[in-house]
This record gives sequence, structure tokens and C-alpha cells, in this order.
Amino acid sequence: MTDKANLSGSTSLRTITLDVPLKIGDLTIETVQVRKPASGELRGLTMMALSQLDYGALETLLPRITIPPLEKRDIAQLDPADFMQLGGEVMDFLLPMSAKGTASPTT
Repeated sequence: MTDKANLSGSTSLRTITLDVPLKIGDLTIETVQVRKPASGELRGLTMMALSQLDYGALETLLPRITIPPLEKRDIAQLDPADFMQLGGEVMDFLLPMSAKGTASPTT
């Protein structure tokens, strides 16, 4: 679930509460912050793949824009619902403002 209360007035950073906490060594991650990618962070990716929530595209992009930075092995461990939440936020960041009124998963 997206925690809009933790946005701190910024729409370029969102906090996702994971349905299934992620275990990385001794650390348990219950929330992940996702920030709006800069154009350079989209290098090597296609907008089509991201808009289709393509696993490979998100696996490449998420380590660049998550706090803490999720590595590919961490992404592989995510519950599918949590992966979809993160992908939904990425999609929302990429939509133009004019499209967010009807297509946004977080408005």
C-alpha cells in the first residue's frame, strides 16, 4: 500500500508498505521508498516495457530509484503483490499530469 501521509509534500518520493516484509540477511524491510526517476535513470529501458510492468525493465530500474536500494536478488524475493505496488508507482511517475486523473493507480 502506498503511504501518502509519508510523502512530506513531495510527489517525487513515495513510501510503499510491503505486504510481505523483505528479509535481507538480518535486516527486515517493511517499507520501501520509491522516487521519481530522472531521464538518465531510464537508460537502456523502453517506455513500452515499463508501461507493461515488464519484470526485466523494473528489475533494472528499481535498484536505481528505491530507498533502501533493492538489488536484483532482493527484487526476485518480493511478493508478487509488492512487486506490482512498486511497478504501479513507477507507472504513475511516468504518466503525464493530464492522464493522471483517470489512469493513475495512486490518485
